[in-house]
Amino acid sequence: MADIAIIQKAEHWLNSDIDEQSKIEIQQLLASEDKTELTDSFYKDLEFGTGGLRGLMGVGSNRMNVYTVAMATQGLANYLLSSFPNQEIKVAITHDSRINNTLFADTTANVFTANGIKVLYFRDQRPTPMLSFAIRHFGCKSGVMVTASHNPKEYNGYKAYWDDGAQIVAPHDTNIILEVQKIDSFDKVRWDKNDSLIEYIEEDFDLVYLNEVKKLSISPEALITQRDMPIVFSPIHGSSGKMVPAALKVFGFENIHVVKEQAEPDGNFPTVIYPNPEEAEALSLSLKLGKEVNAELVLACDPDGDRYAAAIPNEYGEFELLNGNQTGAILIHYLLSNMREHGRLTGEQFVVSTIVTTDLIGEIAREFGVKYYSTLTGFKNIAMVIREKEGSEVYVGGGEESYGFLIGDFVRDKDGVSACAMLAEAVAHYKSKGMNLFDVLSEIYYKHNFYKEALISVTKKGKDGAEQIQQLMQGFRSSKPTHINGIKVNRIVDVDRGRIYDLENDTEQELILDRSNVLQFYLEDGSKISARPSGTEPKIKYYISVNEPLPNRGAYRKVEEILDNKIADLKKFFE
Repeated sequence: MADIAIIQKAEHWLNSDIDEQSKIEIQQLLASEDKTELTDSFYKDLEFGTGGLRGLMGVGSNRMNVYTVAMATQGLANYLLSSFPNQEIKVAITHDSRINNTLFADTTANVFTANGIKVLYFRDQRPTPMLSFAIRHFGCKSGVMVTASHNPKEYNGYKAYWDDGAQIVAPHDTNIILEVQKIDSFDKVRWDKNDSLIEYIEEDFDLVYLNEVKKLSISPEALITQRDMPIVFSPIHGSSGKMVPAALKVFGFENIHVVKEQAEPDGNFPTVIYPNPEEAEALSLSLKLGKEVNAELVLACDPDGDRYAAAIPNEYGEFELLNGNQTGAILIHYLLSNMREHGRLTGEQFVVSTIVTTDLIGEIAREFGVKYYSTLTGFKNIAMVIREKEGSEVYVGGGEESYGFLIGDFVRDKDGVSACAMLAEAVAHYKSKGMNLFDVLSEIYYKHNFYKEALISVTKKGKDGAEQIQQLMQGFRSSKPTHINGIKVNRIVDVDRGRIYDLENDTEQELILDRSNVLQFYLEDGSKISARPSGTEPKIKYYISVNEPLPNRGAYRKVEEILDNKIADLKKFFE
């Protein structure tokens, strides 16, 4: 039996001025004996979080539909109008290949123009980094990317950006949320679009973006000698199918093979279970093609093109997937070693990663005498560091474990397009020296320890699931574990409370970092586990990091096996 308030809310929607199909769906939910779907659809309003909207598509206040999108857009429009009085306000909009993306992007554009806000609308779908770049290029005050990133096909979402091309952070995030919460009725939305305020961003803008990507190249001589290096790429039915091959070509690569079965945009993602390059299954077709063409590198992006994944042949001739921590470490090492070789390290450079990303990136930065900053999870926080240091320090690159990386600062979000091109250049550079990326990793691990990471995602769906996740975090806080899997816990960092607990000395101190619902456990053997509820999915995530010394290149697989066993034991503990 559904709660009375939920039934009343559904009936209010049913009696509102909504389309007939939505009314039919609500009637079916009300008539169903099983009220689970009704409850999940209406028990709360779809939250406009710090990154925007994301949720299952469907009818209801807790679903992605034209009404929740329009109400969120009206709140954002109100905040823009109050923030920039008596100014022309421009907003850039694009979308990826997901179901209903054109509908939701059109709805967003219509509501903005109804509020007198000019919209620069990409004529066709484009990846997230191009939206970020367009905001600054065209002098926009905000931007919206309609996407659910790498979520399953049933989801859609809406990422909001500010005038620096980065996703919204404090104080704007909280203020926008308050404005969105005021739009508690469809009647408060201005629906009458103004077509005269829509200007389309045409295909020629691709060249403007690609020109900036081309400037990132740092090994032109390697690109000349390795231009025929076979590369496989898949957009996994997403929006990067045109831009990644184009970026590889402007870098100088000529032997590019796109996975035909996944080349066309399709929000049903028919060839994969999840359109997530972090999942090995999503790259199966790419790896198959890689074997056929004897590729030196296999690349893939998620639907909105901000995340990327890579695989390279190992010593047995089999393709081996690299994780986001490994590609991030390789890229930072490649960028900094090249800069040192050419005398470009001045002490002003810095790199950034997040608190759940491998500590190896910080170790590499310190090796080269480069400043390193660690920030909260989410690329908006990396972008915030870039903005804060602008004019005084020089950003080189930064990334997060979830397959996101950014080189240079003309984009202010993770950029899978430029990352693919730069990783291909790194492969070419080291190949010209008789090395592959495993040789590079071995060199890094020999200097700093062999780091290996893993992620456990425990899904808890619906209202009950959300409550269970909160109870798990509360349990960790109220009964601090002294041992995990039999290994002593030396230190606990509670990011939400801003405290560092030293269990060895029974002391605590303040943590200088913005608040976030994250707990980190540092173990006696050097392992680190971070527990964090997902901000975009009904999951709690456990980020596991372990490390061991690598005595020599020949011990790579032996040490890796030791680390795999450590990770397996920790996974059993948390699962």
